[in-house]
Amino acid sequence: MGSSIGIILMYVVIIGAFYMIAIRPQKKKEKEHQALVAAVEVGDSILTTSGFYGVVIDMTDDVVIVEFGSNKNCRIPMQKGAIVEVEKAE
Repeated sequence: MGSSIGIILMYVVIIGAFYMIAIRPQKKKEKEHQALVAAVEVGDSILTTSGFYGVVIDMTDDVVIVEFGSNKNCRIPMQKGAIVEVEKAE
């Protein structure tokens, strides 16, 4: 009987350690990213997950239209989740 309690306790410790090491930091990072995306406004400079820099020119609930390049002719709609960094417009 005593060994089965020890095995159950060992499983609880392993699951707790896994939660603290893997799941908790990922949820924190996801929450920070959602806050970053929620703060995006028209005119902000952004960096996308594919490494492109652009300026937000229009937004809907989950799509942003980003203008890339200096010729101002390249406008691409993309998901807000593809934004990695935001530099606020002055």
